[in-house]
Amino acid sequence: MADKKQSNSAELELDHELPAGEDNDSPSPQGGSPQNGGSAASASEPESELEKVKAERAAYLDRAARIQAEFENYRKRSVREQQEFREYAVADAIKTLLPILDSLDRALKTNAASLEDFRSGIELIDKQFHDALAKLGVEPIEAQGEEFDPNLHQAVQMVDTNQAADNHVLDELQRGYKLKDRLLRPAMVRVARNTNH
Repeated sequence: MADKKQSNSAELELDHELPAGEDNDSPSPQGGSPQNGGSAASASEPESELEKVKAERAAYLDRAARIQAEFENYRKRSVREQQEFREYAVADAIKTLLPILDSLDRALKTNAASLEDFRSGIELIDKQFHDALAKLGVEPIEAQGEEFDPNLHQAVQMVDTNQAADNHVLDELQRGYKLKDRLLRPAMVRVARNTNH
């Protein structure tokens, strides 16, 4: 009877025994604990991202350096072309003026029969010179009798007079010139100050 009681209590203890739990410290089949098993894979991801960003940065820096070099070459070429253009423009202007110099040389070598012949020769050269300037786009500024314009005229003297309208150019001391719409030099003038206006 005592044996029967003993076997029953042993069975009862076995029935109430809890099942064995998993050992958290034991290694997982993959060779790492369940909590940090993917850390190696996740650590390699930021490294590959960093390499990608570094490669993009190097590509951008290389591209920027090439663009800067191209711009520098363009700037040098542009300066050289502008210099060449200026030189050729001056050469064309000189070619236009050379016939006038030839005329002056001939006038100095010629023995004019009279002062009137010499004057007519100088007038011809003057006309030739103005025609050459007109071909280059240079025009004289109208001054005599015109209303004073500070954009075109430089007043060197105000003259009290009744011979001209107030604030009009009385006479021209030095002719002014424009290159197309650009002022090369203003006309130096005396301006009338009419007290009877």
